[in-house]
Amino acid sequence: MLLKNLLISAGYEADEKIGDIEIFGITSDSRRVKKGDLFVAIKGLSEDGFSHIGEALSRGAVFVVSERRALGVMSLVVKNAREALARLFDAWYGHPARDMTLVGITGTNGKTSTAAMLAAILEASGACCGVIGTVNATCGGKVLVYQSADRLANLTTPDPAELYRLLAEMRDMGASFVIMEVTSHALFFEKTAPLYFERAIFTNLTPDHLDLHGDMETYYAQKRRLFLQCKKGIISLFGPYGQQLADSIDVPFLTVGRGNVRRISVNGDRGVSFTLHAAEKMDISIPVPGDFSVENAALAAMCALSLGVSADVIKESLSTFRGVKGRMERVCENCLGISVFLDYAHTPDALEKLLLTVRRFRQDQQRIILVFGCGGDRDRSKRRKMGRIATRLADLTVITSDNARGEDPNAIIADILKGIDKEKAYKIVLDRKEAIAYSVEAARPGDILILAGKGHEEYEIKGRERLPFSEREIVAAFMEKKEQGYSV
Repeated sequence: MLLKNLLISAGYEADEKIGDIEIFGITSDSRRVKKGDLFVAIKGLSEDGFSHIGEALSRGAVFVVSERRALGVMSLVVKNAREALARLFDAWYGHPARDMTLVGITGTNGKTSTAAMLAAILEASGACCGVIGTVNATCGGKVLVYQSADRLANLTTPDPAELYRLLAEMRDMGASFVIMEVTSHALFFEKTAPLYFERAIFTNLTPDHLDLHGDMETYYAQKRRLFLQCKKGIISLFGPYGQQLADSIDVPFLTVGRGNVRRISVNGDRGVSFTLHAAEKMDISIPVPGDFSVENAALAAMCALSLGVSADVIKESLSTFRGVKGRMERVCENCLGISVFLDYAHTPDALEKLLLTVRRFRQDQQRIILVFGCGGDRDRSKRRKMGRIATRLADLTVITSDNARGEDPNAIIADILKGIDKEKAYKIVLDRKEAIAYSVEAARPGDILILAGKGHEEYEIKGRERLPFSEREIVAAFMEKKEQGYSV
């Protein structure tokens, strides 16, 4: 692509001196530069790409975009290099999102489930739908492959190099809708800067990612940015920040909350039902337990209704929705009557909602056994809170590791222990596989075993290694031994 055409398409002025330079690729990693590439010098959290311009040029870069003038090289100075990177990739792939209807979902918890529910509704209406989120990227039921530049990262919203390629692939596959989970990190790092969303959904806001944002108001301010680039908002009022958002945005919006979500019924561990009062009244049943299922389904239904999907399609598709991998996922059916669930809950709010849900449907004499840990090199403020919630609501808490990364697992557990109720039953088992074995051994017929924190993840991060780790396979193997009468 001609450089001048790329810059103009991305919204920048192209100096006449550029001439007819051809660009063969875009990158912000000087180690990956190839001959003919455009290099974008980004200031990261630990390194400044500006200092690597020389390396990029030596590898064949022909043009540089940076936030200050680079001497001796053809370049463009921009106010925000991260925003420029997103705009350049968007232009490189031909502005793919302009050919589809985008729905962005932001919030601390519930993004993945809400996205999956909305996708199920839209697909039931006959639309080809793409989804980009925490679990994976899919289009028309096909899983699309992408890889973060950081092999240890688990990015809900991919970096621009992959995000706009995925959008282009979905466009070429005939997608008419794309539902995207948009994180505070994505907004902070300007990944979605060129995009305009037909709908933006807000689920909730509870403490998380404070290692990046510092405090809740800064965290909220990043989430709010999504509603500056959308046509209409759909806002949950079940949490305090929903009303704050509704009071502060200029775009039209619809809400779901206790005022229009009524007659909530819990159907044991087999689901929930409720009535949503919207443009028309809808009686909705969904076979996924939990108050969070009510909130997520109400948001998905309200959004779908606002996009023109009929109430009948919405109700029918939600009534057959079977959940999301790693979200209150029942696994490992066994002859002992021990219920085993996997869940991604890794924040205080998510863990509390998960345990309260289980407490509502458990029967007399059923104990709740919880296995959980906290991630390393991440927000330390939530560890004490999660320890307190776990021991308050579970009958036996098994505290273990969960993606310790570069941090000492013992230090993480020490932080968790600061919040626990030491009068309640708990056990520390540092190795996660051994912790699962201990919990299976401790479970009695009829008990409920919850493995929290990893959910859909099939790996464990230790140091700089990403090691295979499938909880569903591990717990199934241990449960099989228990069924056969062997010691786990």
